[in-house]
Amino acid sequence: MAAALEGAALGKAVSALFEIVKDVTGNTLKFGDVLERLESTLGRLKGVVEDIERSHREMGRPDEISALIKQMKKGEDRVKKYSKLQWWKYPMRSHYTSKLCKLEDDLIRFFQLDVTALTYRSVSKTWNVVSDTLARKNLACVGSCAVPEPPDFIVGLDVPLEELKMRLRKEEESMLVLTAPGGCGKTTLVTMLCRDQEIKGKYEGNIFFFTFSKSPNVKVIVQEIFRKKKEQVPQEFSSDEDAISQLKQLLNRMEQKPILLILDDVWSGSESLLDNFAFHIPNYKILVTSRNAFPRFPFRYNLEPLNGKAAMKLFRHSANLKDGNSFIPSEDIVEKIVKDCGGFPLALKVIGRSLCGQSEMVWRSRVMEWSNDHSILASSTSSDLLVCLQKSLDFKDKEIIIKKCFLDLGSFPEDQRIRVAALIDMWSELYELDEDGIQAMANLYEITYRNLASLRVTRNDASEVGIYCSEDYVLQHDLLRELAIHQSSQEPIEQRKRLIVDISENKLPKWWKESRQQPISAQLLSISTDDKFSSSWCNIQASEVEVLVLNFQTKNYTLPKFVEKMDKLKVLIVTNYGYFHAELDNFQLLGSLSYLKKIRLEKVSIASLFKSLVELKSLEKISIFMCNIGQAFRACTIQVSDALRNLKEITIDCCIDLTELPAGLCDIGCLKKLGITDCHKLSALPEEIVKLVNLEVLGLKSCTDLAQLPESITSLNKLSILDISDCLSIRKLPKHIGELHNLKKLHMEGCLRLRNHFPPSTWDLDQLELVTCDEERAKLWEPVKDFLTNLQVEVVGKDNNLNWLPLQDF
Repeated sequence: MAAALEGAALGKAVSALFEIVKDVTGNTLKFGDVLERLESTLGRLKGVVEDIERSHREMGRPDEISALIKQMKKGEDRVKKYSKLQWWKYPMRSHYTSKLCKLEDDLIRFFQLDVTALTYRSVSKTWNVVSDTLARKNLACVGSCAVPEPPDFIVGLDVPLEELKMRLRKEEESMLVLTAPGGCGKTTLVTMLCRDQEIKGKYEGNIFFFTFSKSPNVKVIVQEIFRKKKEQVPQEFSSDEDAISQLKQLLNRMEQKPILLILDDVWSGSESLLDNFAFHIPNYKILVTSRNAFPRFPFRYNLEPLNGKAAMKLFRHSANLKDGNSFIPSEDIVEKIVKDCGGFPLALKVIGRSLCGQSEMVWRSRVMEWSNDHSILASSTSSDLLVCLQKSLDFKDKEIIIKKCFLDLGSFPEDQRIRVAALIDMWSELYELDEDGIQAMANLYEITYRNLASLRVTRNDASEVGIYCSEDYVLQHDLLRELAIHQSSQEPIEQRKRLIVDISENKLPKWWKESRQQPISAQLLSISTDDKFSSSWCNIQASEVEVLVLNFQTKNYTLPKFVEKMDKLKVLIVTNYGYFHAELDNFQLLGSLSYLKKIRLEKVSIASLFKSLVELKSLEKISIFMCNIGQAFRACTIQVSDALRNLKEITIDCCIDLTELPAGLCDIGCLKKLGITDCHKLSALPEEIVKLVNLEVLGLKSCTDLAQLPESITSLNKLSILDISDCLSIRKLPKHIGELHNLKKLHMEGCLRLRNHFPPSTWDLDQLELVTCDEERAKLWEPVKDFLTNLQVEVVGKDNNLNWLPLQDF
């Protein structure tokens, strides 16, 4: 009671002095300067006084502020007295002025020294009290199950909150995984949920919140639940199993009241521990937050980064960009920084705070710094953001290959789709993964589960990944790409195993232009240029490179001269991200590369390349995506079969000017896979296809003008997979299709004009195991199934979308 009275007296004393000073400052000229300073000082100290008042009221120590109260009252009397100074005492003004100055100095001294000492003592005493309490309750190393306080300012989570509440209402979802990359606001969203009136009303007193973290302690979690329910806390459990057993008994005693258990920040590898808490109890829900999606648990909610409007609002708040501020940077700088933060709440807060109150010069300098370092994460102001995101890369030793695959995703430009086919080509050589891409897809799924990227697939048949992945792609958030680049850039340039170079206009990195350049040891080299690059290359010594990724946006692109010195190059990926097809020069440089096995070309003109086709004796696979083919293979100066004598696989996707398959390709006798997808003007296959005696896979998906398959195709004795899906013009199967004795899989969904009964030889396809088709075609297979007892006919639904198109086409 005494503390409360003293606190109130302190507040009144400060207010009284402030008001009298404010009042006389405008009414007297005798002490104008000193009174204005004193008014300003008191104005700044009012907030501090409120904190002191509150603290000492709580701590019960009124004696420590009694001196300050006396000082305030004394000052009030002085100001009143001196403001009424008579004219005949005017010569004594300097004396009274010094008195007022002394009052100001005494106040400042008290707050600089005495209050600091009092604060330190209060903190020490508070810590002693807390320590004693923790010791008494045996909580020295135990976390509480109380819900943490949400941030003071939250934006953009209202819709996710309502969606999360809706998911919790569903009875079948007893365990829900809330998943997102680090720094996206998962914990914030959960704290909002716990304070929502509807949720609090439903789970009154039965919301238990635990930070699961990397090394969870099951016994501690159970003890905390007992403590919150004011049950006798078991002193010690014999095992985790014993703790879980007693927890189940406790929850069953709670008379079927709704229970919400929140396990925050669950790490990969803890799935088995989650199972321990999954009791079959009515009205019992578990909400898990994690950077990992945990595919074993079917119910998941993915929290997306903030949209542009919400991100801008949060950043402006964090940077204190409010109307009336003395400085607000130009809008283009603000927008650039917000874009670089990628909608991550943590990034927006960290970067916003670091720039708060800084001059425009600092803002511009910071943007240039991030641009030169390729990453906002390279800034010293982003250390806590970097630490947060790096936690997502905590892989076990046996999972190090997955981390490497994630880092490789940084080789492709931001905001662009990364083709799975390109990744398979890279990883099969860098990490000796299988050529069909099954292991690569498994790694991509793991990366997706960890929210480090997003995988979009069109066909889920794992046995045919390498054949049907032309439309599959990966999307990666800009900030996660920056993380990959940052992690790959920790060693000196010449020592990096993965070197990623982004070139704006013609500004080559400083290290590249140095005359005495050291050879680089990178196995993977990625060079991305924009639409203003002039293909003016400096030399680079990169003889150790095995995979070269070239990304560009110009209409004309020249392969760097230093490519011909890449003696170990195995994979070349050339991608044009511009709107128009590009002419590619210097293709003849590849003739000197004796180890080059795979080439992937996207949105370039193929016709110009093959006019002077060089011998690529080691080339095993060529992929052509969205290219202009024209008469490419007809205009060659040498035989295609001589130039590509070891070619085993050709994929041609989305090449709209391909009207017929060049007969010259049929001379490549070692070819095993031929895939032609979404080439809508392809009207016929040559009879010479019979020469492809080693062909095992023939894919003709979505070649809508293809009217028929040549009869000669039935002589391909090694053909095991045939895909004519969405070939809308095919009316019949080859008469002697039954001679394909090794055919195991036939995909024919969407062949709408294929309505007549199949030829009698179809009954001879005794190796046929799987047919995928629509309902109408499935009926045509009914008679055949009576003879082919091992045949499975699978009816598949149609997924009509344009997801395979590049982003800029929308």
